[in-house]
Amino acid sequence: MSRFSWSSFVAIVVKEFIQMRRDRLTFAMMVGIPMIQLALFGFAINSDPRHLPTAVINADQSEFSRSFLAALKNSGYFELTRVVQSEVEANRLLDEGEVQFVVTIPAQFSRDLLRGERPSLLVEADATDPSATGNAIAALNELARSALARDLKGSAQSAAGGASAIELIIHRRYNPEGITQHNIVPGLMGVILTMTMIMMTGLAITRERERGTMEHLLAMPVNPLEVMLGKIMPYILVGYIQVLLILAASTFIFNVPIQGSLLLLLLCVLLFIAANLSVGIMFSTIARNQMQAMQMTFFFFLPSMLITGFMFPFRGMPVWAQRIGEILPLTHFLRLVRGIMLKGNGALETLPHLWPMALFMLVVIALGLKRFKRTLD
Repeated sequence: MSRFSWSSFVAIVVKEFIQMRRDRLTFAMMVGIPMIQLALFGFAINSDPRHLPTAVINADQSEFSRSFLAALKNSGYFELTRVVQSEVEANRLLDEGEVQFVVTIPAQFSRDLLRGERPSLLVEADATDPSATGNAIAALNELARSALARDLKGSAQSAAGGASAIELIIHRRYNPEGITQHNIVPGLMGVILTMTMIMMTGLAITRERERGTMEHLLAMPVNPLEVMLGKIMPYILVGYIQVLLILAASTFIFNVPIQGSLLLLLLCVLLFIAANLSVGIMFSTIARNQMQAMQMTFFFFLPSMLITGFMFPFRGMPVWAQRIGEILPLTHFLRLVRGIMLKGNGALETLPHLWPMALFMLVVIALGLKRFKRTLD
């Protein structure tokens, strides 16, 4: 064996740096992915969400009810965004996910409080994601005691019973036992589809380019749209097989309920699969090889995991992270699938989450068609 040559070693190192400089996409991923991780974990991820949207049904309109609502707002956990007049409207807001909490103050709240009769105060929480509401619910009892202690004075405070002046009823809706699997397993459907659909289709065209079969495809009398749709359709069947396996596991292994229409869920899955497949096809038109296609898949999958509400509460993130998350189809699919399976949502409740996915798909398909080339570079 020949001796170690420093000149040969330096030449190989220089050659690798030259190759790295030529592969700009790989170099960008090496720098970009760590920066995205730092930004997301350092600034966007928050396991203690605050300013959760809260609707109020206040039938009392007394100083005690106003003090309690002010205490909720000052705690930082609750943001009083809606004042509603009926339980029907409050239920609609919870079903559609527009609010996280509904606080109901009964009509005789102040009278019963001064008489020491411990009036009931109802707080309903959207508990589909237990981690999003856990800390806020834990703060409620202390908030009730501190808020009323300032207003109950003298004999009124003695009659009311001090710290136990009210009976706080907390109703965790849609997931009353706080079972984590009821939140995670439906979300896994979207995560698995995002990963596999983009990865498989992202490798489709680049694999043909590397194997030399792209020339035959380009020689065929087809247009770019036909090529893209032809490559998407087989994977739709693969996606539905995955969905059926996940639904079977969620029902028979994890005991996750399906409160809504299974047919509606499968129809919504079709749009989500198509949106992810369009991303994969677009990546395959940009990447020069399968390695670059895999890198771009991971580049897209990382924020989809972190800022869509799958791993961390969506409302706990800063505004800029939420706006980015609203663009990603997984954000809307998570709300959609959890709404159908846990809340029993119908077509009207799912519609606000369908059109963003459709718009995303159309934009990505347009970009993919624009980049598609009829001749090889």
